[in-house]
Amino acid sequence: MNVTEFFSAQLEREIGGTRRALERVPQGRPDWKPHEKSMTLGYLSNLVATMPGWIAMAIERNELDLNPPGGGGYKPPATDTTSKLVQAFDDSVARARAALRSTTEAHLATPWRLLVAGRTVAENARHVVIADTFTHLAHHRGQLTVYLRLNGVPVPSLYGPTADEKVF
Repeated sequence: MNVTEFFSAQLEREIGGTRRALERVPQGRPDWKPHEKSMTLGYLSNLVATMPGWIAMAIERNELDLNPPGGGGYKPPATDTTSKLVQAFDDSVARARAALRSTTEAHLATPWRLLVAGRTVAENARHVVIADTFTHLAHHRGQLTVYLRLNGVPVPSLYGPTADEKVF
């Protein structure tokens, strides 16, 4: 198994649980957050939904500037309904799958940079960026399940049963 096959398999393993969590995000509460320092439910759920697209970005682009000089930059899709949120996730997964199918091991060894206002804040091989994306997704999906719990929404099974779903 090569690296692209490994990442493709990892993506497939993460899709089901992530989708189940996103399908349960309550509508009409995009500004809800558990603490003043926390991100809002709308921002967090959009982040989780679009994060698989980071894999495509790491493969197809050489860098991302979070605050490019002169303005502009990445604009997340509108996800103000559950169906739009899940569609954003499905689109993100489709982009990741296509990018993984089209890349090579040699390309994944080349550098990718994260910038803020034109300044490099991180630079790693693309395969490291992709591996970190999966860890980052698990982290924020975990946050999302806490938000679901605090909103009285049953928490889906991810890597095993939850108090709400005994059968995995």
